[in-house]
Amino acid sequence: MSDLESGPAAGVTARKRGRPRRTESDAAGTRDRILVAAREEFSERGYEKTSVRGIAKAAGVDSALVHHYFGTKEQVFEAAVEIAAAPALSAPHALTEGPLEDVGERLTRFIFGVWENPATRLPLLAIVRSAVNNETAAAVFRRLVAAQLLRRIADQLDLPDAELRAELAAAQLVGTAMLRYVIKVEPLASTDIEQIIARVAPVVQSHLTGP
Repeated sequence: MSDLESGPAAGVTARKRGRPRRTESDAAGTRDRILVAAREEFSERGYEKTSVRGIAKAAGVDSALVHHYFGTKEQVFEAAVEIAAAPALSAPHALTEGPLEDVGERLTRFIFGVWENPATRLPLLAIVRSAVNNETAAAVFRRLVAAQLLRRIADQLDLPDAELRAELAAAQLVGTAMLRYVIKVEPLASTDIEQIIARVAPVVQSHLTGP
């Protein structure tokens, strides 16, 4: 038998030995798994006690992969914040869905809708708790909120002090959310959400469009 006859069949390329190539779906799956693990680690341990090595172990990957996809621990936290806060960060869209005369209620209802939904509240709580207890985490959270929430709200107002108005409205909403969902001060924590919206929305409206 000739060498040609004993080799691979015609038209069939011999498979090279070594590590199989990672597909885009594999990479996306690994990245998502790291993000989920990071969010859980930050939630359970807080920012200071969470390590890249711990995140990698929880995700079932090598710590080098965490660095490869995200970089430093601060960058991992920022990515986790962005994913967890994504529903709330889309709030500026609520401003464009109707007239400015009732934007306060739309924005208030939207934000509290995110907090009232357990699926979006739990990951958001995890991130907020880390931000409250650590300045580095707080800086990341503050930078993300400023860039993706406050400035986008201010852009919709077309007023000379729009940025200050957006920050005051956000302070009203964030402060109420912190007391109700994070610190759980009573009777605020157990008051019907519609009653809270009815009281908070006019204040938010005043901040955004009042004199």
